[in-house]
Amino acid sequence: MRFPGVLFLALVLYGHAAASPHTDYMLRCMGCHLPDGAETPGKVPPLKDHVAKFLAAKGGRAYLVQVPGTRQSALSNAAVADLLNWLVRNFDAVDVPANFTPYTEGEVAALRSHRLHDVAAERARLIKSLPKGN
Repeated sequence: MRFPGVLFLALVLYGHAAASPHTDYMLRCMGCHLPDGAETPGKVPPLKDHVAKFLAAKGGRAYLVQVPGTRQSALSNAAVADLLNWLVRNFDAVDVPANFTPYTEGEVAALRSHRLHDVAAERARLIKSLPKGN
């Protein structure tokens, strides 16, 4: 009778490994960032119409990987890269730079090894450094 349990576990693990970035967002990000990437005023900043803007700021690309929810996620580096690429294209396609290079597993691995000490201050610095009109 152990076979059904093993089969179930295998299916769960396979299903997780095959999860899409959208599914990963729904399971791991949506609780705070809401289904449409909106903000929770005073608590969680918006992704919608904002996330890709950070790609125009020096250090913004790294910031998106190093925010605690991303950096500390249980997702693999490859899954985080896929999720970030999905986020910028689905929540802020208008602001994706023409020269945008998708995140890679290796880049995410390297960036995740660095912790932001003051996330709010770094976000404020990045927003201040954005080109006018962003």
